[in-house]
Amino acid sequence: MQYDIAAIIQGYAQGYFLMADDSERLSWYGSRDRTLIPLDERFRYPKSLQRVLNQERFTVAVNRDFPAVVAGCANRETTWISQELREIYWLLYEKGFAYSFETWQGDELAGGILGIVIGGAFIGESMFYRIPEGSKVAMVKLVERLRQRKFLLFDAQMMNPHLERFGAYRVMDEEYQALLSKALQCQYDLV
Repeated sequence: MQYDIAAIIQGYAQGYFLMADDSERLSWYGSRDRTLIPLDERFRYPKSLQRVLNQERFTVAVNRDFPAVVAGCANRETTWISQELREIYWLLYEKGFAYSFETWQGDELAGGILGIVIGGAFIGESMFYRIPEGSKVAMVKLVERLRQRKFLLFDAQMMNPHLERFGAYRVMDEEYQALLSKALQCQYDLV
């Protein structure tokens, strides 16, 4: 199937995101409010995670095994990452828009975060772990990387208790659109 990558990026740039429904039909979705991960002092994490970080059990990598991260994110009882969406993520990866931010324990993939990068915005699509704390360490290290690279926005799309522990907060669509517009005027790279 042919996909219009420019149109897909345009959809994300307008604040929409792709998801498959229960019958694997792919559609664009928007939201009245969005969940953001703070890239400033509001970002936080449990003290127990600081101990894990201090132990340096994990190393981080970007796009070392992109297909495995997509597969890990889709490996759930119910998933919105259909086969078609996997193909789209691969094409976005090939064009330099989709990234996997990974944690590794030796040669074993411990966890990762799948996201789309447009300008100064990192749009988090999904995350997973295979080794306990793998995705949490990925979150902390990704925020560090986004700060170093001067990213303006880390969009996590929808709130959940896991993200709340990192200081995630909601903004209404109007504020989100303003932040996204500002982020799109920048040009940063995750690598």
